[in-house]
Parts: sequence; structure tokens; C-alpha cells
Amino acid sequence: MTRRVAIVGAALSDCGRVDDKSAFELHHQATSRALADAGVDRNEVDGFMSHGTGALPPIELAEYLGLASHIDYIDSTGVGGSCWEMFLEHAAAAIAQGQIDTVVLSYGSTSRADLKRRMRTANLYFGNKGPIQFDAPFGHTLIAKHAMSARRHMHEFGTTIEQLAEIAVSARYNAGLNPDAYYRDPITIEDVQSSRMIADPFTKLHCCIRSDGGGAVVLTHEDRARDCAGTPIWVLGTGEAISHSTMSEWADFTESPCVRSARRAFGQAGVTPEDIDVVEVYDSFTLTVLLTLEGLGFCKKGEGGAFVEGGTLRVGGALPTNTDGGGLSSCQPGMRGIFLLVEAVKQLRGQCGQRQVPDARLAAVNATGGWISSTGTAILGRE
Repeated sequence: MTRRVAIVGAALSDCGRVDDKSAFELHHQATSRALADAGVDRNEVDGFMSHGTGALPPIELAEYLGLASHIDYIDSTGVGGSCWEMFLEHAAAAIAQGQIDTVVLSYGSTSRADLKRRMRTANLYFGNKGPIQFDAPFGHTLIAKHAMSARRHMHEFGTTIEQLAEIAVSARYNAGLNPDAYYRDPITIEDVQSSRMIADPFTKLHCCIRSDGGGAVVLTHEDRARDCAGTPIWVLGTGEAISHSTMSEWADFTESPCVRSARRAFGQAGVTPEDIDVVEVYDSFTLTVLLTLEGLGFCKKGEGGAFVEGGTLRVGGALPTNTDGGGLSSCQPGMRGIFLLVEAVKQLRGQCGQRQVPDARLAAVNATGGWISSTGTAILGRE
């Protein structure tokens, strides 16, 4: 059995600054909205996927959402921000083979609120056990690992810090078109460069924001999809790949594993980067975007700096990218993969108002986890 698979519901919870809801409530709000968007009843859902570490194991969360009693397939793959694109691949495969019919992917986090309440640390080195214990004592955090990659790219290819800053400027431009973005005021390359230094060469505005929020998508098979409330967005191709955890094991500091995940996703979909209308990629840092655009094949390796100049990534530019403002300006509660899928679905449905990319038919989505450690790529389309 092989069935086509579509995303039939996509929605966000309240996002930005959300002081009156728990992470559980954000999951519930996003899932309820996504099911309503799809016109699908909770009783139809037989698959559930959400990140399994921390305080929200997926069984407990499925119970809270009123789904647990009829879930026959569950996944809690823990690879950081790329979880939801990997979940998408796993869900699509299970639905296509007839193992299950309808799956919810859900996320919710109050990371900004938790930091304000001093309920968690902002020192992002992901614990201090295993191989990472040799990095953490020396302050070699998640940010520092990306900074090393940025410096290597600059050294090898002549990429400039101003070119990286343009990625943040373009993200803020797109956020200015999104009424739900956390930060909307325009910024310049000079603003980016004069903001507080965090980890050389990254200043504060090279780094993603911290916010609260959640999102959810609903997937089902083609027969059910055609009867759903909204326009189905088809999963045309997927791929996933991992690279490293310990920096000494990363063979090339200038290459994302999305080179491999994208090869499979584009190959399954039967399309090329030249066919893509809108791109949604992980932007934990400006460098993440640069490596992803190169890895996906939108430009050659080492040419990302020149590629992003001149407003290429802005709505109205040659390759509209992170059209909601991305994690650099719109919303980043800790792991952003679900937001990329929701925005891509809305773009392909023509639901994005001022930031809408005209006649968008194909979207490329790529999320990155850890410190360029894992990637999940998806090609989505209207047909």
C-alpha cells in the first residue's frame, strides 16, 4: 500500500510573550487550532509525535490533549530543532504504508517566560554528560560552536560579517510584514554589528530571539485529505541526516548535513532548487541560514555570502526565505522546526497577507538541530 500524504491542518498557539499559559496549554491551543483548521475530530487521530525530552514526555502530553486512548503510533525522536521535519518523514511513511491514518505533530514552550522567572538557564550547552563534558567547562556553548563554523567559512571563502548581518536584516524586513512577529522594527547592517558581542563574530542580532509559543500540524492520507476543511498541502519529498555531536568529529565546519537530507527530499519530489517559490529554514544564527542555503543547492558552497546580498531573502526578493521573520525576529521558543512547517503551509495556501509570496506552489523546508548536528528537509506542494 502506498498512499499520498498531505498536511491538512496547521496552526500556531499564542506566541511571543505569553505569561498566562503553561507549555501544556500552548500544546493544547496549537493542536486544537490545527485540528479545527483541518476539520478533523480528535477521535480520528491515531498517531502523535512530539519532542520527548524534558518535562513533556509524549504519552503524558497525548493524554493531556485528549488523544492517548486511540494513539497507535508515537514518536519522540530527540535531535533538537529538526525534530518536526523528521517527525514529518516518519508520519508520512507510516500513513503512506497504511499503518495509521491521521497524525498530529505538536510543540509548545515557554522558554522566554521560564528564563524571566529564573526557572531555567540560558547557558545552552545541552548538559554536561558524555562527550560534551569536555566542552562545557570551558564555556564552549551552542553559540560558540556556531561561531567557530562562521569563522571557518569566513576564512575559507572570504565571507564577510556584513553578508551574515544581511541575513538578520532581511529576516527583520519580513517580520515587519507579519503582525504576529515579536520584533518588527527595521534594522540595518550597522545595527546588527553594533549590538552587544555574544560569541565572536556573533553580536546579539546575529542570534535568534527567545520567545514563548507553539504550533501543530495534522497529516492524513489522500482520500481523507480531499474532504478536509482546508486546502491540502502535499508532502512531496523528505530526507533526514545527522553529522556530529562532538566538534572534533565534524569533518567539515562549513558544510551542513542538509546536503544529504536535501538530496533525498528533492529527489523524491522530482524537483530542483530552481523550482522552489518559498523557503523556510532554521535560523538559530545567521550562519545557520548561510550553510543551509548552500547545502540545499540554492547557491554553490562558499558562495552563500554573495548570494544573500541585495535583499535576496526578503519577501519580494529572488528567494523569499523565512517569510514570517524567522527565529531571528518572529518566534523562537527553543526549537523552531514546527514553525517552519506552519509558515510553509500558510504560504502555499495563500494565507499570509502582506508577506504572501505571489502564486507560491512549492516550498522547501529545512530544520537544523544542535550545532549543525542534524537536519530534516521537506518539499511541500499544492499539487
